[in-house]
Amino acid sequence: MPEQRAIRILMAEDSPSDAELARQAFKNGKLLNELTIVKDGVEALAYLRKEGEYQDVQRPDVILLDLNMPKKDGREVLEEIKKDPNLRTIPVVILTTSEDEHDILRSYELQASSFITKPVEFEKFLDVAKGIRQFYFNIVTLPPNGDR
Repeated sequence: MPEQRAIRILMAEDSPSDAELARQAFKNGKLLNELTIVKDGVEALAYLRKEGEYQDVQRPDVILLDLNMPKKDGREVLEEIKKDPNLRTIPVVILTTSEDEHDILRSYELQASSFITKPVEFEKFLDVAKGIRQFYFNIVTLPPNGDR
């Protein structure tokens, strides 16, 4: 079995409390990862396109994307990611408070890999973080991360 490397996760989340909850869940879950959190859709796209302050970042293995963010919401970000030949193979997990059927359907139409309603309790969020880690890094085979 190959040696496990740190998993690079980009999270686009405008709520400081939700971002901190995610950071603590991944840390307390002892998940081998690099979690980068950006505060809106514009910043997420700048990170992914290696623009400005993000020119030296490495491509994430998975993107956790909130739908309701300022400047550019998650739907717009997802659409731009999936239209970009350099980014479209990165799995995008919608992680949002929305349970709206239209949001779920639209996310899958835009080729989200999965849709998870964000829990507010720490223990449940920890379970979500572990589930994401287990599924994306132990079960499925991700596309090669040729840091383009």
